[in-house]
Amino acid sequence: MKSILLIGLGRFGRHIAIKLNELGHQVMAVDKQESRVDAVLPYVTAAQIGDSTDEDFLSSLGVRNFDVCIVGIGDNFQASLETTSLLKELGGRMVVSRAARDVHAKFLLRNGADEIVYPEKQLASWTAIRYSSDHIFDYIELDKDYAIFEIAIPKNWIGKSIGRLDIRRTHNINIMATRRNGKLNMNITPDMVFNENETLLVLGKSRDIQKCFHI
Repeated sequence: MKSILLIGLGRFGRHIAIKLNELGHQVMAVDKQESRVDAVLPYVTAAQIGDSTDEDFLSSLGVRNFDVCIVGIGDNFQASLETTSLLKELGGRMVVSRAARDVHAKFLLRNGADEIVYPEKQLASWTAIRYSSDHIFDYIELDKDYAIFEIAIPKNWIGKSIGRLDIRRTHNINIMATRRNGKLNMNITPDMVFNENETLLVLGKSRDIQKCFHI
């Protein structure tokens, strides 16, 4: 369990608060709009109404005591930049800031952000890949070369075992798990036989996965 300071409670911040609550983390939520703070109260440990660009207010939160500080402000880049900078000056251990554009990311990184998230850009990439093919069900980019895909089992693989297909050597990809009726099976062995109505979770270089599954 981590202690997290979440600043900015628009739609993005609210979804983060809900997910952090599901994961069992302690969250201090901050926004200058009372209505936004009220909306997340069921999901957070504590909340404050205040201006995160005010150094005295931010200092009163005890920034050093949080494992992670997340700046989710998306409608005011100047406020996001000032908040990010103040968090680092006040001793923030890990500051993660939201960016909408590459130029924003550069300024945030120069002014205290340890990591950057691109909600729109990342979701756009996922959507393009997910819906440009009939047999991709999910996609996680690990870096510029490697990714994890959840993908339909090719028809010519059904009824054959992993060992017989020699997937790792032939295609240079790793089978991580299979999913059937929403349940994951991570007990992958060479004699496992592929069945219909299953999907695969595969890990490898994006180009190898795309070549193997004709994406």
